[in-house]
Amino acid sequence: MKLDVLTIQGEKAGRQIELPDSIFGIEPHEHSVYLAVKQYLANQRQGTHKSKERGEVAGSTRKIKRQKGTGTARAGDIKSPLFRSGGRVFGPRPRAYDLRLNRKVKRLARKSALSAKASSGNIVVVEDFSFEAPKTSSYRNILEKLGLSGQKTVHVTADFEREVILSGRNLPNVVITRAQDLHTYQVMNSRTLVISEGAIEKIVESFA
Repeated sequence: MKLDVLTIQGEKAGRQIELPDSIFGIEPHEHSVYLAVKQYLANQRQGTHKSKERGEVAGSTRKIKRQKGTGTARAGDIKSPLFRSGGRVFGPRPRAYDLRLNRKVKRLARKSALSAKASSGNIVVVEDFSFEAPKTSSYRNILEKLGLSGQKTVHVTADFEREVILSGRNLPNVVITRAQDLHTYQVMNSRTLVISEGAIEKIVESFA
């Protein structure tokens, strides 16, 4: 697949770049994408949730009333889950939500996500650029020239571009990442994938 390289003015630069079919042209494997997204979201959970159970609530263990003859239901101590401020039944406990996937499955998921974006025409290749100093308005202007203003966008750079990252981090729908750090969830959670020209080679190298 060949795509036109665009300038930061949103015009064609007069050259095309080849996107390897082995990465951007395969038949997407939906289940591997599902597993990779599930793993990413699960690994974001801290798992520190905790509620107090009956044995952890402060209070007396004395039986609050006699067993029979009160005309009401039986009751034990005040820490019973039936009472206000009592313990919680089967409450959450700290746990790890981490999931593990085989490396081949994760590679297939990334290829599938990139291929899905390519087949839907939601990949834009832009020439490499940088800023002398971080400026959000400059980055916003580039998105407007590319026709991507307001869209959920992931910008993939070849290397760590400090000024570019600082310029785009305040925009709510923009994520800027290096080619080596691009993962399936980022691709699937965006509408358009903006790839710097030099990042194509880095993406290919990451699958080598």
